[in-house]
Amino acid sequence: MTSRLYVAIDTPDLANAHAIAARVRNHVGGLKLGLEFFVANGLAGVRDIAELGVPIFLDLKLHDIPNTVAKAIQALHAVTPAVLTVHAAGGRAMREDAKAAASPQTKVVAVTTLTSLDASDLETIGCRADVHAQVLKLAELAREAGVDGVVCSGAEVAAVHKFWPKGFLVVPGVRPANGVLADQKRVVTPRAAVDAGASIIVVGRPITRAEDPDQAAREISATL
Repeated sequence: MTSRLYVAIDTPDLANAHAIAARVRNHVGGLKLGLEFFVANGLAGVRDIAELGVPIFLDLKLHDIPNTVAKAIQALHAVTPAVLTVHAAGGRAMREDAKAAASPQTKVVAVTTLTSLDASDLETIGCRADVHAQVLKLAELAREAGVDGVVCSGAEVAAVHKFWPKGFLVVPGVRPANGVLADQKRVVTPRAAVDAGASIIVVGRPITRAEDPDQAAREISATL
């Protein structure tokens, strides 16, 4: 079985990203490249990392009018990511157009609520629903729009999996039991996320900033 562990390589430095990816590629299911990497290195940078032969999760969190998002996704056909993110809050037309524009080989997943946000953060932007209710609502809208799945925290993945058992559920903000939370607020351990229904988990700094990233990736994979 392919590992459910994806490593988040969140750096604008292509050489550093390539070095980390090369070290961990044999013990992970894929590599997540985020916005800072893409802005700095573009499609050429994605191709460079993809040449290592590991599936690429392109985490761009697209959120714009439907036509703009569709054209942006069409421009990504040159690299055909295995997974691509859009924002669930972008509206049904945007979500539908995103899925229609993506390659058949790309899973389009909708970001529900960022794992750096909690209930007080949502309240400050006018969202009166609690985090759990907000995530479930957005997940329902994502399923109705026909995308492949959602991104949610480990705190909500079991509830989402219950009503969407075939959804592709991505859980970021995952930390080992002794890991540092940093800017994450709603976290779970890798094993807990998988047991709750995560299709893949995303781990960044506990691996990429470890003295031995390869060993760190192997230790997390062993818990799965």
